[in-house]
Amino acid sequence: MASVNISSIYSNVFILEGIPGLESYHIWISILLFVMYVLAICGNPLMLLLIMMEPQLHNPMYYFLSTLFLTDIILSNSIVHKMFCIFWLNDKEIAFVSCFIQMFFIHCFSSIESGILLAMAFDRYMAICNPLHYRSALTNTLIVKILVALVIRSTVIVIPCSWMASRLPYCQSHHIPHSYCDHMAVVKLACTDITINSVYGLTVVLIVIVFDISCIAVSYVLILRAVLRLSTKNAKKKAFGTCTSHITIIVMLYTLGLFSFLTYRVGHITPYLHVTMSNLYLLIPPTLNPIIYGVRTQEIRTAALHLFTHIA
Repeated sequence: MASVNISSIYSNVFILEGIPGLESYHIWISILLFVMYVLAICGNPLMLLLIMMEPQLHNPMYYFLSTLFLTDIILSNSIVHKMFCIFWLNDKEIAFVSCFIQMFFIHCFSSIESGILLAMAFDRYMAICNPLHYRSALTNTLIVKILVALVIRSTVIVIPCSWMASRLPYCQSHHIPHSYCDHMAVVKLACTDITINSVYGLTVVLIVIVFDISCIAVSYVLILRAVLRLSTKNAKKKAFGTCTSHITIIVMLYTLGLFSFLTYRVGHITPYLHVTMSNLYLLIPPTLNPIIYGVRTQEIRTAALHLFTHIA
């Protein structure tokens, strides 16, 4: 790696190309992205407000949900604003420093979101498999420690990605075939060997996604075993009902995430399809999380009805 970044000599900006191959459709794509962003930026704060105002929602499950909604707000804002500049104003330039700051925020908060889903799986395991010790085990202090640990984990493993990428010499093309500063999309522009960057990026994926998925899978195997032992159909239905929303989000997030990460390393795929799926990976969860949890969670529906009735 170069001790002096050559990109600072030749250029201090990168050029984000948006969705390569679909430039003529950028304006139409931006309409869909705008609708998704509006839903995300309205729905997630609304869920946060409901949880803050309703005392019955002050329990471990909703503390984790609050963190998930807050993470989605930050994640969607990290990516969408620059996309609108690209699609609406044809403003494709992004400053060198800004690119790596965006890279850090996107990958850091994606990692945090994955960790929150793991924490929520642990919460459901405790609530269903150890209901008598649920409140005493998941204290506010423990919840804070879990969330702080997730933030530290994500920060520690993502900072080297952005830092090592910023030290590479970008002495040739500065055109990023993407709509945001994705780690691999950026480092592939470097005019030097990127093996270390690629291996470390893959290691981060293994640490976060594979570890989290494995732990979530174990949690739900134990939950399924406990639910099948329940004596009545109503008890089984209620137990499954508390997990349905969570499982829906998990399947959606990790399917899109694994597709996005693995297409850089396994075979070749049409660039516009890869970039589109990467965008959806970051935008669909913030859009759908408040809708799915709001519609399928009785306590949230009751809190929303109470709030709107009070306002009216």
